[in-house]
Amino acid sequence: MSDTETPNMADPASGTEEHGAAAAEKTSLKDVAVAAAAGGRNVDALLNVRLDVRVVLGRSRMPISELLELSKGAVIELDRKVGEPVDIMINDRLVARGDLVKVQGDRIGVALREIVKDFISDA
Repeated sequence: MSDTETPNMADPASGTEEHGAAAAEKTSLKDVAVAAAAGGRNVDALLNVRLDVRVVLGRSRMPISELLELSKGAVIELDRKVGEPVDIMINDRLVARGDLVKVQGDRIGVALREIVKDFISDA
């Protein structure tokens, strides 16, 4: 088994569900927390704690001299290709990956593609 699980979710664009071996197993972040609790960890006291959730589109490194040359209209090339999943980080830890989707009006969201199984046990 790999370090990630693929959730069974509807494709936001087509409205269809994914099928096959990946769809046979459904994992949620709550499932991971319940598994941690079963392992002797009491998570009840933490359920209302608010955490910083960030979606990372990609990364880039550049020297300060190049950074200082940036101006309006400049394009920063990232380390991801169009269509690749984005990283979902909670308090600077990778917990999941997902695809960008359009939600209400002109807003964007992230449809979870996979959940990193060991994000709790790695602490």
